Amino acid sequence: MDESKDEFLGQFGADYGYPDAPRGIDEMRASDFKRLEGTVYLDHAGATLYSEPQMVDVIKDLTSNVYGNPHSQSDSSMAASDLVTAARHEVLKYFNASPRDYKCIFTSGATAALKLVGECFPWSRESCYMYTMENHNSVLGIREYALSKGATVLAVDIDEDGDLESNHGSPSLFKISTHSNQRRGEDVLSHNCQNGSLSAISGNNWNLFAFPSECNFSGQKFNLNLVKLIKEGKVAGFPSQQQGQWMVLLDAAKGCATEPPNLDLYPADFVVCSFYKIFGYPTGLGALIVKNEAAGLLNKAYFSGGTVAVSIADIDFVKKRKSVEQVLEDGTISFLSIASLRHGFKIIGMLTTSAISRHTASLATYVRKKMLDMKHRNKKKVCIIYGHQASKVADLKMSPTITFNLKREDGTWFGYREVEKLASLSGFHLRTGCFCNPGACAKYLGLSHSDLVSNFEAGHVCWDDNDVIKGKPTGSVRISFGYMSTYEDAAGFLKFLQSSFVSKPITFSNGLDLVDNQSQQVVPDVRLKTITIYPVKSCQGFSAQIWPLAIGGLKYDREWLLQGSGGEILTQKKVPELGSIRTLINLELGKLFIESPKRKDKLEISLLENLTHLTAEVDVYGQRYEVESYDDNVNTWFSEAIGRHCTFMRCSSSKNRSCSRAVKNGRLCRDTRSKLSFVNEGQLLLIAEESVSDLNSRLSSSNNGNGKQRVIVDAMRFRPNIVISGSTPYNEDNWRRLHIGDAYFTSMGGCNRCQMINLQQNSGQVIKSKEPLATLASYRREKGKILFGVLLNYEDGLDGEGEIVAERWLQVGQEVHPSTTATPEKMLGDR
Repeated sequence: MDESKDEFLGQFGADYGYPDAPRGIDEMRASDFKRLEGTVYLDHAGATLYSEPQMVDVIKDLTSNVYGNPHSQSDSSMAASDLVTAARHEVLKYFNASPRDYKCIFTSGATAALKLVGECFPWSRESCYMYTMENHNSVLGIREYALSKGATVLAVDIDEDGDLESNHGSPSLFKISTHSNQRRGEDVLSHNCQNGSLSAISGNNWNLFAFPSECNFSGQKFNLNLVKLIKEGKVAGFPSQQQGQWMVLLDAAKGCATEPPNLDLYPADFVVCSFYKIFGYPTGLGALIVKNEAAGLLNKAYFSGGTVAVSIADIDFVKKRKSVEQVLEDGTISFLSIASLRHGFKIIGMLTTSAISRHTASLATYVRKKMLDMKHRNKKKVCIIYGHQASKVADLKMSPTITFNLKREDGTWFGYREVEKLASLSGFHLRTGCFCNPGACAKYLGLSHSDLVSNFEAGHVCWDDNDVIKGKPTGSVRISFGYMSTYEDAAGFLKFLQSSFVSKPITFSNGLDLVDNQSQQVVPDVRLKTITIYPVKSCQGFSAQIWPLAIGGLKYDREWLLQGSGGEILTQKKVPELGSIRTLINLELGKLFIESPKRKDKLEISLLENLTHLTAEVDVYGQRYEVESYDDNVNTWFSEAIGRHCTFMRCSSSKNRSCSRAVKNGRLCRDTRSKLSFVNEGQLLLIAEESVSDLNSRLSSSNNGNGKQRVIVDAMRFRPNIVISGSTPYNEDNWRRLHIGDAYFTSMGGCNRCQMINLQQNSGQVIKSKEPLATLASYRREKGKILFGVLLNYEDGLDGEGEIVAERWLQVGQEVHPSTTATPEKMLGDR
């Protein structure tokens, strides 16, 4: 056992690993979660994992018994009904809710349960819907029902003095801070909302207060004593009792996996949960646990199968059933999923929720402390952790969730998408973004309303790659532990952070540190070794000994693409079958030939044919193109070749992309006149053989002694247009310009690599691995980008007056003359 684990067990050994359970954590993990070998799963807040014995029990149950639709009296229906009834009691037991006081309503998940409350709550224009800022969007969404009925909606912050251990419900220890009131409708009522507070409300109206037992963003645990205090109106800043009756909605979706609320002690009116958060399976099933008095207030307008005692089709006559469960559960419930619940609860019962809470808290506490101790060489902190649990809660009462962002030595942020991509390459599963909790995200990241609006106007939406805007993170990284998480998971993650983000500045001994050399660089005999053209985006290319250049780079390179039925651009990342389509252009015949292993016939496309089919505009990675499409025969050929409907298109023109770099006299660089075909960035990609050789030596070193099959890549793995030889590894990073023969090119910088270089075609099968991107990430990462190869733009398609010049050709064997300085503007104009 290593010293670090000794240290961990010395501090947490009494709580880690289920010492009182029939099996310890290591035995359980090895036998019940074999699929996790080589993988570290740290997104239990998103969805925890089912165990293999659990699924064996589910399959055995469903294959050994006959369960029918419970809306009948047959033996199979009664068997299902009995299981549903037993499951309701099991759910109530899990929350320590007496069947005399509560009912369990099955829904499709916590979100559906919340929607049900919002839809059926007795809103009026004198009602108030109040919720904490730290709430999931599914809780915020209830306000649409409240606002549509003229109710007041109010977001609040709960400030608590003291900690969860010492605070046993003293009203003086809580304070509510309100945000601006929200009202909607023609007659906005000002007498209920004055200066951010509520005035007296008359009548027996109903109000609703919603908060989570645990914030899914930060892991912040809320004091459940709030339930009684809110209902009694005893919190500072809260409306008094005379203003109507207050009911409490508790979102337990996040917290119930490790600490389900005890409803005997904290009698919330509504509690929602999803079962996949607790034991992984089934998904698509949740529950609304509702107090009997509160259930009587829910007014459901819609009726369906199973909810009525009698209805008449041609007149307005319907009588609903008296059972709360039957009235609120529309149609046939998911009875087979409900039948599976007992197999999940069996596992939780064997371990106990108390032990699960202590086990996961021990891991989270250990990792949190180690993260806070991480510092760069200049002593600046690496990890910024959100939430104030550390100062409020004893170690073993902490949430199993850690939400954070990472900083570089210079104080700038590592983008959360960069962290997620590197984690994925290293076998770690985690979550990034705002986790559908906009209030907590804005609060902890310090994002104002204007920040949020300007970020959206800049194009940022949920799940995109815009992780840092104007120097501020737009989201964060979240890890969370589950009942089967191990010390090895925690230690592995810490090692990943240490090796990827800590200790040393981002420097490279491989050419990424650009030099300011104002003379022609002296390079040994560098030659053009291969030329490759890729006529159809993401399909195979072909090599040529000699090939013409055009305004857009290599003639006909990525001049065609395939568009999916939904308008999306198809690439190998989405459609790996594209990698098996072979292309070849015969310039003399003026034809593009295309072959596929799934088609016996070869497709011939004329290069010179004037297309008369539909002309349209498409967007390819932010660039607008005018395109021409082909007839149904061509589209059918491609659709059968890749196994999905698609449209074959040819670029007829593109709106020129401009460059932000300026040269002397304030003129923009030559790139403003560069035409782009369907390429992502630069017109051509250059790869140096020596850089590939260096990468292979690193791949070989990383695989030595670990039992993994050796990975060797060649230059073509990176889909280059030109491959050079005779230079030194990564020397191409420094080149500003180069000329080959009588053609001149401008370097646009390094090429940012993605998962596509991990795809390899082998005998018609697509093999995906983590290499070579994982190794490249270890030494070729700069400001969130993993760079390999250099993008080039062809300078000489136009002369200084914008006129097309004579066609130039590249030929294998030509000398390559690089320069580390840009050519003066006069020289650009003279050619």
